[in-house]
Amino acid sequence: MNESLINVEVAYALPGKQRIISVQVPKGTSAYDAVEQSNILTQFPEIDLATAKMGVFGKALPKPKDYVLIEGERVEIYRPLIADPKEVRKQRAAKVKAQKAIEKEQAGKQEKP
Repeated sequence: MNESLINVEVAYALPGKQRIISVQVPKGTSAYDAVEQSNILTQFPEIDLATAKMGVFGKALPKPKDYVLIEGERVEIYRPLIADPKEVRKQRAAKVKAQKAIEKEQAGKQEKP
């Protein structure tokens, strides 16, 4: 193996399609550059590298162009959120609360003769 190259992976996932691409890049390559060199954009042209959020093994990178990869790391490209996680939790909690109220009301009606 060439001593000036390292092995890294680039990952991206949609609900029905995921890819992890192994790529050899020169030492000193940034996470952003590894994504470009992986050619993942040919498989997922909807990725906008200028705005895409990236991370390494689940840890978000504030500046992917400045993060220098080391051997074996995996760059992950994150999709934009469809819904705000806090709002989804609030809605789920409200639904559970409403369901419990209905069940309590029905149980009360069954107890009355």
